[in-house]
This record gives sequence, structure tokens and C-alpha cells, in this order.
Amino acid sequence: MIEQFILFIISLIANVFSAFSGGGAGLIQLPAIILLGLPFSVALATHKIASVSLGLGATVRHLKGSRFKALYVLLMLSGIPGAYIGANLIVFVPDELATTFLGIMTIGLGIYSMLNPNLGQHPVLQPLSFLRIVTGSIGLFLIGILNGSLTSGTGLFVTLWLILYFKLDYKLAVAYTLVFVGLLWNGTGALTLGLMGEIYWPWLPALLLGSLLGGYLGAHLSIVAGNRWIKRSYEWVTLLVGLKLIWG
Repeated sequence: MIEQFILFIISLIANVFSAFSGGGAGLIQLPAIILLGLPFSVALATHKIASVSLGLGATVRHLKGSRFKALYVLLMLSGIPGAYIGANLIVFVPDELATTFLGIMTIGLGIYSMLNPNLGQHPVLQPLSFLRIVTGSIGLFLIGILNGSLTSGTGLFVTLWLILYFKLDYKLAVAYTLVFVGLLWNGTGALTLGLMGEIYWPWLPALLLGSLLGGYLGAHLSIVAGNRWIKRSYEWVTLLVGLKLIWG
């Protein structure tokens, strides 16, 4: 019971921060699972399955006041095949090389956001041309590959891509990331890794409950908070995730 309680608290904290800032649950949750005794491959598969509950909790909260547009929903689906491909590719990629590269890129996201104080503060939604739809989908597909193959922080890439390329504000970009990356992309990666590897089922109930409640609470905080608070949280999480990936 003590072990289950520790797992629940770790999962709750990790997913509240992730749901508020648009990604990064693996920064806390995955290393903690490994430190508690699971091998990396088992911990990764277990973490991926638990992270689906983050998307579910966030979905329940965001659908209460949904501002989702059908076209953007369809665009977000383009990352699902990427997540499947990434989950299959990870077995061929040296983990140290991949995580170091991702860490450098993630720190770059935070620095870029810090250097642009007005980034994502106000949505500038424009009609989407065919070219923008295609190139935007390709970008989400490539991020989906990272999501399926690597452990932490890829939701942060989706959040910034939606802000830079589709001109959403932080609040709306985080909502799309949590619902569609958390639920559908992570679900695809979790299913693929679950079929390929081993899952430690005794720990899943506590992790799933913590992810579910954390996703809901973090989504609620992101809705009631302003874009400035979400932006600052995003920047700190990107820096912490990047440093963890490089030196973890």
C-alpha cells in the first residue's frame, strides 16, 4: 500500500505539471518508476500506458468548454501513424544519442519562447490553405515519430508547433496537445510498446489514477490561468526536461 501511494503521488504531481504546461510528465514519472526498480524497457511501456490517462483526464475537463475546430482535430490525427512508426523504431536507435539530441532541441524550445515575450499570448486564427494543411500535417507526423520513440517532452514540441505554425495561443495549443497527444498519440505508442514489450501491471492502477486526476487538475488550471502563466510554466518545463534528457 505504501508503494502504491508513492506511485500515485508521483504520477499526480507529474501529470498536473504536464497538463498545465503542455507536456513533460515523463520528466518525473519515468525516472521515478526506474528508481523504484523497473528495467528501462518495462518502465517505458508502463509509463506510456499510464500516460494515456493524462489525456483522458484532460479530455474530460476540456470538453466542458470545448473550443476545438473540426479541421484542427483532423490535423492532430496526422501524428498517430508517426507515433506507431516511432514506437517500432525505438528498438533500433541508441537511447543515449536519441535522448541527448531531443534534450538539446527541447532546451531550444524554452529559450525561443523566452526570447519572444508576446509568443502565444493572443490567437491569430487564419483560414488554412491547402499547402499549410499539408505542411502542418507533415510537421505533426514527424513529431509523432518522436512521441512514439522517445520518453519525455514531445508534447512540448506539439504545443510550440501549434503556436508557431497555426497561430494558436498557449491556452488553446495546450488543450489540443493534452487531448489528442495525451489520448490518441500516447495510446498508439502504448499499445505498440505493450505488444512488443513487457508491462508491469501491479503498478498500473496507482499510475493510472494519478495520471487521470493529474490530467484533470492540470487542465483545469490551464483553463483558469492566463496565457502568460502557461507560457512561463512551458518555458521552465522545457528547460528541466531538456536538462534531464541530456544528463539523466
